[in-house]
Amino acid sequence: MTANWAAFATAEPDLADTVEKRFGAYTHHVLATLRKDGSPRTSGLEVRFLNGELWLGMMPDSVKALDLRRDPRFALQANTGEGTRMGGGDVRISGRAIEVDDAQTKAGYVEEVEPPEPFHLFRTELTEVVRTYVEDDTYLVVQIWTPGNPLRTVKRT
Repeated sequence: MTANWAAFATAEPDLADTVEKRFGAYTHHVLATLRKDGSPRTSGLEVRFLNGELWLGMMPDSVKALDLRRDPRFALQANTGEGTRMGGGDVRISGRAIEVDDAQTKAGYVEEVEPPEPFHLFRTELTEVVRTYVEDDTYLVVQIWTPGNPLRTVKRT
């Protein structure tokens, strides 16, 4: 089961707001894709939250775009910033990336983002959103959301 960003934000608005703020704190994040042989590849990436979707834009024929065309599974981690503070926690999103070829959709993205053209554009279907943070300098808290399930919170000392 998957969900777009709007469905996630409706189900868990507080977590969605925190995740967007974490991604908004820095420009570059880390995307994991799968190579032809199934091994992981990590790449830098900018992301956008627009019109109820999480968008991934990429240079033409970049290896990450070719990876996603072949196997749409991805994991995305927000830049944690300098040091160990991780204000707002460590956030990760997993799912499937679906390439968008629709001219009208791409034109709307270009109007908002003004990316260098040409480019690949992928919308995401989420399978999991995870936030990890420290509470009261005592607990490691892990929040896990998957489509169709309530938010699960695990606390460890």
